[in-house]
Amino acid sequence: MDHAAAVKIAEMGREMGPQVVETCRALYAHSHADIGARVPVLAADCAYGLHERQKLDLYRTSEANGLPVVLFVHGGGFRMGDKTGGANVARAMAEAGFVGAAMSYRLLPDARWPEGGEDVVAAVEWLRANCTAHGGDPARIVVVGTSAGSVHIATALRSRPDLPVAGAVLLSGIYGYTPLDERDEPYYGPDADYPQRMPRDAVAQTEIPLFVACAQYDPQRFQAEFLGLMQERLALHGTMPVGTIVPGHNHYTLAMHIGGEDRRLLDEIVGFVEGC
Repeated sequence: MDHAAAVKIAEMGREMGPQVVETCRALYAHSHADIGARVPVLAADCAYGLHERQKLDLYRTSEANGLPVVLFVHGGGFRMGDKTGGANVARAMAEAGFVGAAMSYRLLPDARWPEGGEDVVAAVEWLRANCTAHGGDPARIVVVGTSAGSVHIATALRSRPDLPVAGAVLLSGIYGYTPLDERDEPYYGPDADYPQRMPRDAVAQTEIPLFVACAQYDPQRFQAEFLGLMQERLALHGTMPVGTIVPGHNHYTLAMHIGGEDRRLLDEIVGFVEGC
């Protein structure tokens, strides 16, 4: 891990907010530009639905066919972000020998629970129908999400227990082990509705292989969610899923750094996908 980046991330600690996001982006602007130059988009703005935000981009470097497909779902607190924010992850997956995909989805104020999860389902179904033409294997789709993106994957598992994916990677998500944060009420609805709308049981019970991670400098809420899910999975299945707490990163850099010189998390995700 780059020493200067590590120092800066440690100085920010568990802080969150727009200024922290921009500081983190600046740390990885160079590595994002580098991987962008190495891995151009294969197919841009593929529409998986009718809404203007229901689009995804595809990336690929291997000439082989029948490749695993890795779909990245960005974060943004249900309010912001798009597929460009996950391009580094999709490109890194392409460099690893997979078909990488990055999706946008509907946001507040237009979209509310459970529409983010519905968009993940729709994107997966589009990939199943279309990825073969781009070298992908529709039976080996793995979904990767960070923050709100992990929430939407978990919601997809709740609405579709038979979601046709080979695995799911959940980075710093919210699954129902902590109380509703008032900032999220516009998406979930009133506090009284929150427990019924959380995907806790679906994620704890699913037989789909999981990789679960959080960051050393994640806020306490996200770390508590990670531990709650791991503990419930252990109680229900007799074993925990693959998981890690990534040293030296915060809530934003956990996904943002992928594709740069720090390969620790990337290599673990690649190994997980290869085993799915």
